[in-house]
Amino acid sequence: MKKDSPSIDAWLKEAKAREDSTQNGMYLIHNGQVRKTAKSKVRLGDVNAPDVSGMDFDYDQEKVDAAIADTYRMDGITYIRVWLNQGHLEVGDDIMYVLIGGDIRPHIIDALQYLVGRIKNECVIEKELQ
Repeated sequence: MKKDSPSIDAWLKEAKAREDSTQNGMYLIHNGQVRKTAKSKVRLGDVNAPDVSGMDFDYDQEKVDAAIADTYRMDGITYIRVWLNQGHLEVGDDIMYVLIGGDIRPHIIDALQYLVGRIKNECVIEKELQ
């Protein structure tokens, strides 16, 4: 069943209220959403791919937890928060939010790219609908 999207303002307030937040110089947020353009058109250049009308989306929480744990082992990372939607999603609906905090920009960019990649490639099941 589709979930309500979280408040990023609340997430940031919570992150900055932590005692260890003084170590952080930056927070990055990823917000993935269902797009109208098919993945095969965007990534593979399939100009004949039909538009997407929605998506069925699910995930494996144990795999997500493992990906988060591995990301915490990366240099400079002190805070991670992940939210994943579930169920039938429409174009424009949020798929995921990922918030990462840490010491310096290169560490946080690397961690965000790593974690979102792991989630998308190993943890989720998504089926585009035409």
